[in-house]
Amino acid sequence: MSDGKLAVIGLGSIGSMALWQASRLTDSVVGFEAKVPAHGRSAVGGDTRLFRMLHLNPAFDPLLKRSQRLWAELEQESGQDILLRCGGLYIGTDKGPYISQLRESAQATGVVHEFLSRGEMAERYPQHNLREDDVAVFDPAGGALRTDRAVTAAVAAAQANGATVLTNTPVDDIRETADGVVVTSGDRSWTFENVIVASGGWSRKLLPEALQAHTQPNRVFLTWFVAKDPVLFSPERFPIFVRLSGERSMYGAPAVDGVTVKATLNFRPKPTERADAVPRELTAEEIAETTETVSEFFPGLYPNIVRSDAFPDLFTTDRNPLLGRLGAGSRIYTATGFSGGGFKTATGYGEIAALEALGKETFEDVDFLRPQRFTA
Repeated sequence: MSDGKLAVIGLGSIGSMALWQASRLTDSVVGFEAKVPAHGRSAVGGDTRLFRMLHLNPAFDPLLKRSQRLWAELEQESGQDILLRCGGLYIGTDKGPYISQLRESAQATGVVHEFLSRGEMAERYPQHNLREDDVAVFDPAGGALRTDRAVTAAVAAAQANGATVLTNTPVDDIRETADGVVVTSGDRSWTFENVIVASGGWSRKLLPEALQAHTQPNRVFLTWFVAKDPVLFSPERFPIFVRLSGERSMYGAPAVDGVTVKATLNFRPKPTERADAVPRELTAEEIAETTETVSEFFPGLYPNIVRSDAFPDLFTTDRNPLLGRLGAGSRIYTATGFSGGGFKTATGYGEIAALEALGKETFEDVDFLRPQRFTA
């Protein structure tokens, strides 16, 4: 006998959203979580993630629009404020590749945006110490997602819809049979019609060897600094930002706690053998580069790291997710490998995964994310 129509393995960034979306379609869905949703060592750690409608790759535009709508739906359904709508700034060298590609993508997709000259940027956002050739693009729909709140809200909404959640139940193995997919945890096993694998850095052991060869858990670290004048770095005055100026790069979010500003070196993932063995302490080199960059970019922050942490995520060799069934007729669906950039579109990915895994709909605009690009 089947234990349900669908199992979702991993209730983090994407799995929580897939469970929520699946619970809207059926009450025969079970979520498996190795610890508890939004636990301290999961990839959702670190308070916030950036949300933005502007993306360098215009192919992500439909996902971003879908996700924006669904974040609002989750807020309405849960009664929680999840997306802090403070706008987004993308800063780079005038006529350099970063700003040029952003503007080209915005024009191709029709995303509302505003170009800011160096003078306009300096007047509106004096918190940023600009170089002579820096300019910016402003994204009015950008903001900061409250990660812990988002995941717990999605899981609670799913449970309210009738979903079952099994916490402290790490999945050791999944195996397709003629009757469905057998899920094993310790000495217990269940059989489901379909399974979504969404356990982030822990997903690799559940993937076939052909996909394991194209994935690797990585360590991503975050850092925070105290503002000299917190009002200047409040969400009302300080949008999220991504900055690539010459040899230096950084991204971050406003002081959601009223005191500390997230300001982190842009995209410094490091391979790690196991997702549950990520070194939490920063290296001397990471500390030095981070503090040097903050000292230049933000005179209004004390250049001392007051908080830091590191988290795991599963990266693919092309940095695009694995979204889809393992093969034609397979009952195993992957929603993993988001390579440190999946949270902003987690609701959109979760909806697609739930609809496709339950056989309700097939999406053609995500073909570039299918696992078959590595296994064909």
